[in-house]
Amino acid sequence: MRAGWPPGAARRLLPIGLGTLAVPLDTAVNIAFPEITGHFGLTVPMIQWIVVCYVLTYGSLMLAVGRLGDILGHGRVFRLGLAWSAAAFLLCALAPGYGWLLACRVLQGIGAALLISCGPALVTLLFPEAMRGRMLGLYTLVFAAGAALGPLLGGVLVQLWGWEAVFWFRAPLALVALLLLPRLPGPPRGAAREPFDLAGAALLALAIGGLLLALGQARLLVAGEPWALLLGAAALAALAGFLRQAGRSPRPIIAPGFFRLPGFASVNAANALVNFAGFAVLLFLPYHLLGSAGLAAGAAGLVLAAGPLGSMVAAPAGGWLLGRVPPRRLALAGAALTAAGLLLIGLPGREAGIGLLVAALLAQGAGLGLFQVAQAETVTAAMPRADRGVAGSLTMVMRTLGVVSAASLLTLLFGAAEAAALRRGATAEEAFLEAFRLAFLLAAATAAAAAALLARGPRRAARGG
Repeated sequence: MRAGWPPGAARRLLPIGLGTLAVPLDTAVNIAFPEITGHFGLTVPMIQWIVVCYVLTYGSLMLAVGRLGDILGHGRVFRLGLAWSAAAFLLCALAPGYGWLLACRVLQGIGAALLISCGPALVTLLFPEAMRGRMLGLYTLVFAAGAALGPLLGGVLVQLWGWEAVFWFRAPLALVALLLLPRLPGPPRGAAREPFDLAGAALLALAIGGLLLALGQARLLVAGEPWALLLGAAALAALAGFLRQAGRSPRPIIAPGFFRLPGFASVNAANALVNFAGFAVLLFLPYHLLGSAGLAAGAAGLVLAAGPLGSMVAAPAGGWLLGRVPPRRLALAGAALTAAGLLLIGLPGREAGIGLLVAALLAQGAGLGLFQVAQAETVTAAMPRADRGVAGSLTMVMRTLGVVSAASLLTLLFGAAEAAALRRGATAEEAFLEAFRLAFLLAAATAAAAAALLARGPRRAARGG
């Protein structure tokens, strides 16, 4: 261990990293979609519910679970998440029907919420506060590594053992992490346990879940169906109920007053915007690489891995820079670099060589890594140590809102642009490239808007606790 690291740091970090890795490795499931649709006799649009059930579950539960970690002990909740996730992975692999698989994906989402709501709290609370930035950088690196490895491992596993392998291969990972995890400190013995606001947790879960589902079903509005609006209205009603409950509760799930701190609301909004922009890569670039660029699947996977590789390099560097650069300035630089990378992808179109595309992905990934570390530091520093579980969960919730919004809204824009080009007489490839460029220009503009939001706000969020 290098100088400045306390004794036993690797022994404490390894199992937390292994356990956390099981969550971003879910990108392996995307590679198995064709096998899953064939096995269960599904149409392609039905596959979205494998994603929706999972994302809705962990997205709606994270803040409430983060508060539970703050009350019961983050190590205890993390252990439960490891055991729960191992069981859920096996149940997904053994699912006898599509409905069973969706139910098991909900169970997997609960396990993910237990893990990623307490993981950031553990890596920061187990070490001195002076090391917080470096710990958040390492945690971001783990997520980037999982996102990069998922598709590569998934392709091999599906080829060797079928779609079930993208689920069961993570069960041993979670169990090994559970066995290696040392005894972690819990709440002080004899201390009065603060109450858990169950009503507030339920209302907040309904609000977040309803909003995510409404965003995911935005295409229904285009088809003239009002379900997305009704879901959005229900989510707003649940949010209003949560705010009313939070005003009455002595210890709400998250105190609304945090969002009145200087810079707190803007950095969280920027988190959603930057992740909205970055998800364009996973949505559209695979089709370009396999179609217009004519790459084989393996080569396309290697090109796509450039983005997470950039994040893996930038995240620990960002953690080191946090001791020397104000977090808000680093977040602004990350958002701007993300915008620049996305702009490079969108401007050249078909003329872009693979080398330029890899460089653009490295820039976009590095920007995302820098931004995520700086944003997590800003939110963590602004909230008391007693709220570390909620702070880490809030970061993940805003990231999820951005991703789900992109999956719905960017897809709608892409489809509309492609259809308009075809009506003007463009060939299928020309229409695709026109829609592709437009989607990435919008993504770059969204990341630039996040940078502008950070530039206009105060230079530093208020620090608490």
